[in-house]
Amino acid sequence: MRVLQVGFGSIGRRHNEILKDFEEIESIDLVSRQNIDLEGKRFSSIHDIETFDPYDYIVIANETSKHYDTLEHVVNHVNGKRILVEKPLFCRNRSLDIHDNRVFVAYNLRFHPIIEALRTILENKKILYVNILTGQYLPTWRPGTDYRDSYSASLQKGGGVLRDLSHELDYAAFLFGDIVTFSSINDKISNLEISSDDIFTAIGRTERGTILNITMDYLSKTPLRRIVVHTDEMTVEANLVESSLRIYDERGTSETIVKETARNDTYRKMHEAIIRGDAENLCTYNEGIKTMELIEKAGDYVRKDTYDQ
Repeated sequence: MRVLQVGFGSIGRRHNEILKDFEEIESIDLVSRQNIDLEGKRFSSIHDIETFDPYDYIVIANETSKHYDTLEHVVNHVNGKRILVEKPLFCRNRSLDIHDNRVFVAYNLRFHPIIEALRTILENKKILYVNILTGQYLPTWRPGTDYRDSYSASLQKGGGVLRDLSHELDYAAFLFGDIVTFSSINDKISNLEISSDDIFTAIGRTERGTILNITMDYLSKTPLRRIVVHTDEMTVEANLVESSLRIYDERGTSETIVKETARNDTYRKMHEAIIRGDAENLCTYNEGIKTMELIEKAGDYVRKDTYDQ
């Protein structure tokens, strides 16, 4: 299997590190302006590639603002290819004919062992109410990097907490059903030197009747990723940072489950599912579009004239 990877920023490096470990992959070619010493070929621009025919798997991991143009160029030149686009799919929702290509969006938290366990525990349960809380202080998020220079800080590059942490919108729909109604606040309220939003909070209802509350921010001085789920029989508290689940019954008796996970495990399992053709838990292109529709409905802070794509 031959792979083409577009982009070599922090997330691109991570994808490359993981893909090199797959025995099915014989080569990885790269599209990047960086002069990088890698085993495969390097192209400065995707337009320098004469044919995409040799590639079995294409990974788009450049800036969010470039996702649409990159994917459009690729799908107009290939058929029947496996393509992964980093999340979020685009900066704003736009229609695109992907032809007969299989396009997935890199919402890797679907493969987190706590999400997998939560899905099993809640199967066939009537879920009454869910509270999701996630956040991390942007200046300490990426050690060694000035947060003001990151894509997260810039609306023009597709940053902002609503897009950056859109994992929560994706796995909420994955676990509890499509979000059909909601109201939200999306704003910048801190003194961070960014042009993007730093807080999003919403309350809504899913197609299954579950009431859902989601809050995400760039403000939390300690990393948070928690999900609290209430049914008639139990309350489940999931902590993705600690990789633990605590289940409380009607008497308040609790059981704790810990699932060990390493830094790259969720990405590795996502790539493995694509490479080996197991699409059951992957985020499809159409599901990625649904998340973009939610982002657009919620994105009051984002002025449409501040970005191009």
